[in-house]
Amino acid sequence: MHGEMTLEVERQTESSATALHSSCRLEIAEHLRIPYDVLGEPAQAGIERLRADTGKELLWWAARDDAAAAGAEPPARAVVQARSGSIPIFARVLGNRETERVLALRGGSWSPAVAVTGEHGERVASIWRERDGSVFLPFDPDEVCASYWSERYLESVRGRSRRRAARVVLRAYYRMRRLLPRAAQIWLRRRYARVQARTRFPSWPLETALHDFFELFASILADVTGEPLPRIAAWPEGRAWAFVLTHDVETAAGLAALDPVLELERGLGMRSSWNLVPGRYEVDDGRVHALTADGFEVGVHGLLHDGRDVESLARVQERLPGMRRAAERWGAVGFRSPATQRQWELMPLLGFDYDTSYPDTDPFEPQAGGCCTWLPFFNRDMVELPLTMAQDHTLFVILGHDDESAWIEKAERLRERGGLALIDTHPDYLVHEPIERAYRRLLERYAGDHSAWMALPREVSAWWRRRAESWIERSGEGWVVAGAAAGEARVELVEGTAWR
Repeated sequence: MHGEMTLEVERQTESSATALHSSCRLEIAEHLRIPYDVLGEPAQAGIERLRADTGKELLWWAARDDAAAAGAEPPARAVVQARSGSIPIFARVLGNRETERVLALRGGSWSPAVAVTGEHGERVASIWRERDGSVFLPFDPDEVCASYWSERYLESVRGRSRRRAARVVLRAYYRMRRLLPRAAQIWLRRRYARVQARTRFPSWPLETALHDFFELFASILADVTGEPLPRIAAWPEGRAWAFVLTHDVETAAGLAALDPVLELERGLGMRSSWNLVPGRYEVDDGRVHALTADGFEVGVHGLLHDGRDVESLARVQERLPGMRRAAERWGAVGFRSPATQRQWELMPLLGFDYDTSYPDTDPFEPQAGGCCTWLPFFNRDMVELPLTMAQDHTLFVILGHDDESAWIEKAERLRERGGLALIDTHPDYLVHEPIERAYRRLLERYAGDHSAWMALPREVSAWWRRRAESWIERSGEGWVVAGAAAGEARVELVEGTAWR
């Protein structure tokens, strides 16, 4: 997933003293930065394994090969009935009868330990446990992660045909939007928001399913190893969470309204990223360079802001040269698609270091859904920084909020969970006093929070790459981080609680 960087990291992890040895590369372990080495063994009877030095093993059904193949069946929705609570997953699941047959070939004394239920609460499979403490997952944990990150789970939640129809409607809307008066556009969005508000999954304003799965997986591994499981913490220098400011400048009027926002942020010692649209209005490159010299960042917000930049491969190929020329002039490494429209397969083709087009959960955008995570992740060699705070236009214009309370509520929940609070606001909305007041109060609340990493998006992306290029080693005093993030990363320990 991380491109050429992967081989180097694998060589480094192979040389370190680890407690886990995997038959294959495991993306969930890479994401959590759990120490393991890759043995490169072929799957046996369709089963991959992660062996601990204790002799216990975590086994799982190797279903990943055609999981994302074109035309493949969408991942089934199932629910892991863990002791910590119900965790929805989206993956192909091996039923109990097939599991019994597979485990019989391996030998041992296995019994179902955790129920995996279907759409109507019926038991369709189980997480099995062997008498010695080994564990079998009837699904591929990497497929669970990929289904969330890529939003492929929406094919199961909404149905593939319904999702395709929604894309057609979305494209039609953006093609006719320029012909509609602004008041008509807002009226349509508000009416549609009533329908979108009925969405049950992913929940809004926070969806915990994927992170609950991360914790369950790490807890099971800790049980298998027989000791607290180390992983690299999400943020550098001991920071507990991250707070990131971004803005989309969609019009010339928005570009003319930068100064009050810049003054507010400078006064609080904060800096932000400004995403500009090079083909829609004239951008003074000198102004861009002055912004970056002052510690701000500039990104690319599509080419024309007409909702069509990433609608197809042909459209990307047509518009990418113009976006790349602007990026080179401005020194921009980040991208956000207009109206956060996105396609998993196309985003890495843009050639940017990072993208911020994926909300964690948002039913109210034209392309509703979300990646269901409040941490960065990789889409091939591109870092995805999820947009985790409601946009100002959505919150104040569409939903009718009149203060910062919704922003504060979400930020506090992200703070508690150690997440990335990444907000997107627009200067042409911040000129309105209620929205400006709410934004100012949000910034004033967290400007002095020393537990937060106040960073630019490009800094978060660079850190996430350094974290991915680092590994954990045993030392005389426990576990230490080596590699690119040594000296700034810290180790977290996960207790084994899966069966308690």
